[in-house]
Amino acid sequence: MTLKTGLSIRAHPLGQAAGVPSDCVFCRIVARTAPASVAYEDATAVAFLDIRPLTPGHLLVVPRQHAASLAELDPADGGHLFQVGQRLAAAVRRSGARCEGVNFFLADGVAAGQEVFHVHLHVLPRFRGDGFRLRANFGSPSRPDLDRQAAAVRAALAPPEVDG
Repeated sequence: MTLKTGLSIRAHPLGQAAGVPSDCVFCRIVARTAPASVAYEDATAVAFLDIRPLTPGHLLVVPRQHAASLAELDPADGGHLFQVGQRLAAAVRRSGARCEGVNFFLADGVAAGQEVFHVHLHVLPRFRGDGFRLRANFGSPSRPDLDRQAAAVRAALAPPEVDG
């Protein structure tokens, strides 16, 4: 079977790096050793329907190369996941699925709610009354507090100075 991407559906090796966990269900899906309803694939990413969808059409976009966290993910692959997600969001809207809006969600780490430790982007079709809600207790920091946090992030972005 050939997808519109021009790639044929066949087994794909479990990543290129040694140490890819054999218990990673998403690596097994990429390798076609675990079942999945694939909606899209290319040389970098695979997208399939979530088996526990929040709404009909809920997709997961995963990199073929195993990365347990964003820190391990190649930045180009991360950008590609969002490009694929954007294309899929438009496709879901055209597919006939009930879709009045779309949320993207990516959890990085246990504290963020990550359950499968292979980076994945959720593409969530949304509609009024779908029951999905994000709830939070939003803070109200002062401008000086926000400025201090921004300065700390800017400093962390700068490459470390090399003593010469």
